[in-house]
Amino acid sequence: MPVDTVLHNTKICIRGNLVEAGLAIDKGKIVKIAKDTNLPPASTKINLKGHITLPGIIDSHVHLRDQQLAYKEDFFTGTAAAAAGGVTLVVDMPNNKPVTMDSLSLKERMKLAEKRVLVNVAFNSAFPKKLEEITEVVKAGAVGFKVYLSNRIGGIDVDNDDLLFAAFREAREKGVPVAVHAEDRKILEEQRNEMEKAGRIDTEAYVNAHPPEAEVQSIQRIIQIVKKSGVHVHFCHISSALGLNAILMAKKTGLPVTCEATPHNLLLSSEQYRHSGTFALTDPPLRTREDVSALWSALKHGFINVIASDHAPHSLEEKNVNSVWEAKPGIPGLETTLSLLLTQVNEGRLSLTELVRLTAEEPAKIFHLSARGCLDEGSWADIVVVDMKREHVIDSSVFFSKAKYSPFDGMQVKGKPVKTFVNGLLVMDEGEIVTEPGTGQTVSNRFFLT
Repeated sequence: MPVDTVLHNTKICIRGNLVEAGLAIDKGKIVKIAKDTNLPPASTKINLKGHITLPGIIDSHVHLRDQQLAYKEDFFTGTAAAAAGGVTLVVDMPNNKPVTMDSLSLKERMKLAEKRVLVNVAFNSAFPKKLEEITEVVKAGAVGFKVYLSNRIGGIDVDNDDLLFAAFREAREKGVPVAVHAEDRKILEEQRNEMEKAGRIDTEAYVNAHPPEAEVQSIQRIIQIVKKSGVHVHFCHISSALGLNAILMAKKTGLPVTCEATPHNLLLSSEQYRHSGTFALTDPPLRTREDVSALWSALKHGFINVIASDHAPHSLEEKNVNSVWEAKPGIPGLETTLSLLLTQVNEGRLSLTELVRLTAEEPAKIFHLSARGCLDEGSWADIVVVDMKREHVIDSSVFFSKAKYSPFDGMQVKGKPVKTFVNGLLVMDEGEIVTEPGTGQTVSNRFFLT
């Protein structure tokens, strides 16, 4: 019997090496990797024209919005953006409306997504009001929990260390990680009040109101709770050298902590605000050139585990405002991340092996996404094909995302995803979505709890 699909005439990135081979796909999974002449007969054969085949990007920090925030983004537009950017699985964040924070809200969100998504979607939840409900949230499918230290999102008081410890301990017992947005709420409020009293409404005032001290203080606080609870904590979007150093010290003592950086914090400094204004506004904000250099140094030494987009779409009306305090922080990143990183590969700043580790292998390990993030026989056929020589200019006006803005607008990049396969099905081909909603799956955690 023929397999469903064979991809041939390609170079496959396998364990750090580019191998001239092809892939046989059947029932959504890779069943054989071999020289083209040794591949089985197939119902469909696709010539990849010598392009490079990589594991599909797993973007572990994405805000898909939908529900009452569908005007910013919805499951279809967000996952179409993902497919266009070579992303085959996203981990959705819980700061939705309603907030994803218990088994009921998580199940409702997963059910809504099932028939609308083009790529695979896993879900983080905020902690529920009653910690005994954590078990039900994990049973419902959450791959992790998310804690925002900059404001209260979810059911527990994030200023209460005892509550955080109890929640973290429960998460550890259930075997799921806790992702943390590390910015100290009190510092942010004090700094913002100072800026507002001074009549400051500019982007520099926003940067001043989010100092690196807010990041490092939160990280140090959480590390103390990690020591007592033993939970795996994943620090989101680290932006400063100070914050990074606090994490490195924790890593050296063997604590179960990982961290991520975003393309915007790796490739842009606070000087970008002069050009992009509030359209480049994010939490945490863009930092100094020295902070950017520190992130790159840590990346090259293997201290940063993941690159994630922190895709956080808003409407143009929410970004194009006079006062920085009225602007919604966040930028879309699903359609730019891979091309930006391939450009770094072409410039010799990053290797393909590092790119695969940071955007596929490590996210799969951290969030226990079994048979994903790799190109192995038996793994899901989540695949992106890239043309390393293809040059183009980033143009947010043609994004599939509803968020038609980007601080990378007008940037020349080299390297582009040209085909995206999700569970063995071709979803994006040369920039066009070629399948119907529902191709993607809602992915639950790998644990079965009794």
